[in-house]
Amino acid sequence: MGHFTEEDKATITSLWGKVNVEDAGGETLGRLLVVYPWTQRFFDSFGNLSSASAIMGNPKVKAHGKKVLTSLGDAIKNLDDLKGTFAQLSELHCDKLHVDPENFRLLGNVLVCMLAHNFDKEFILQVQAAYQKVVAGVANALAHKYH
Repeated sequence: MGHFTEEDKATITSLWGKVNVEDAGGETLGRLLVVYPWTQRFFDSFGNLSSASAIMGNPKVKAHGKKVLTSLGDAIKNLDDLKGTFAQLSELHCDKLHVDPENFRLLGNVLVCMLAHNFDKEFILQVQAAYQKVVAGVANALAHKYH
């Protein structure tokens, strides 16, 4: 995976400081479930996912989205050890929940879209490049138990 330069780290940390993890988490996971409906099968226990508005308003989607972005925040503090940071979550998602690792990549792409949408002017090329490295690194670390 790409190595993070000091400049990458500063860029990533600076934008992440402005992200409201609660709102952004619900939006990111909600968008994943709407845009890639086949990912919904992992969320059978979440109740009503019958429409875009049901998904975006679903409290379990919001709560889990917040958890997802909270752990992404932890990753941002440990960019040089993503595998270590996600070892337990990788085991949970791969061995116990059998989540398709492709879903981690899809979620990363949705997150980048969401950041671009919410931080329009600030989301310049260098920011996108740095965040693309983060989401690729996180997806890789989460899929680690598959290899």
